Amino acid sequence: MKVISAIKIGNMKDPDDSKRGKVGVLDMPVPSLDDEDVKIKVAYCSICGSDPHLVGGIFGWDPPFGLGHELSGTIVELGKKATKKGLKVGDKVAGNFLQFCGTCYYCRNGQEQFCEHTRNEPGMAEYVVWHESQVCKIPDNVSLEEACLLEPVSIAVRIMDKTNMKMGQRVAVSGGGPIGLLTLQMLKMFGATSLTMIEPIAERQELACEFGADYIINPIIQNVEEEAKKITDGLGFDIVIEVSGSTKAAPAACEIAAKGGTVLYIAMFPKDYEMPLNLYEKCYSKELTISGTYVAPYAFPRAVQILPRMNLKKFTNKIFTIDQAEEAFKAQLSGKYPKILIKCNDF
Repeated sequence: MKVISAIKIGNMKDPDDSKRGKVGVLDMPVPSLDDEDVKIKVAYCSICGSDPHLVGGIFGWDPPFGLGHELSGTIVELGKKATKKGLKVGDKVAGNFLQFCGTCYYCRNGQEQFCEHTRNEPGMAEYVVWHESQVCKIPDNVSLEEACLLEPVSIAVRIMDKTNMKMGQRVAVSGGGPIGLLTLQMLKMFGATSLTMIEPIAERQELACEFGADYIINPIIQNVEEEAKKITDGLGFDIVIEVSGSTKAAPAACEIAAKGGTVLYIAMFPKDYEMPLNLYEKCYSKELTISGTYVAPYAFPRAVQILPRMNLKKFTNKIFTIDQAEEAFKAQLSGKYPKILIKCNDF
């Protein structure tokens, strides 16, 4: 089967072609189906902001390796014991790209995100084989294009969990990529006030306003800290969610947070980046709660429930075929589109 894969490790934006990371379409065997597994014909797999980082070598994997984890499709085969969820051949599905072992310390301690024995199949492929526990049936009123966004929606759900948000709190989101824009929608649902998007790209600013932002700060032409003071009457934001992944933007998140506020660093920052942090000022004097997220193991059932209420159509307009891997990743790296989808099969 065809699988979009990392075929050369390196920064995908490197101007030197001899050093630049590259993707390509390789032929790989379809995984075998065990008794509790589900075989899915992949319809769409969207490119995550983390995928170019994988090609860049952030995890130290040797190429070639398959890419993609934000997928949707239909069931074409069920193992004889894959019966617990009532799934059927033909069902429209998406789900959690990670299978957790259920037996290691972290799985038994309610921390599946740190599972020591995960299984992960590449999603930018014609087929995937998942354990039944990973598979979620998608509501009828959600398209297959929209359904591949279940995984990023699950991340936004987990972000909401970690904010411990209260109705009426002031909230800022730094970074108007897919996770930032999805989280913004949820924050609006939760009753965030002074809801602010910090984002330099005009098209993403417009989407943020459409999705409910009360204020926009352009960090290129405006002073983020000064604008934050104006918006919050000098108090700062109760919750700041940094999803830009920019090392230039990262320190400001703590600066614009209110006393006793929560700051979440969600993006995959460069592996060697170390952010200066004045512990006396930020943790002792201001009592900030600073955290992040890795994956979202427990959020998928609720993500399925909220999926029909999300505005997802603007994320599904730019689609490439599986054979257009290089073009798709170039479009992703351009930053022009809120999301890039790979069409892995015809339906």
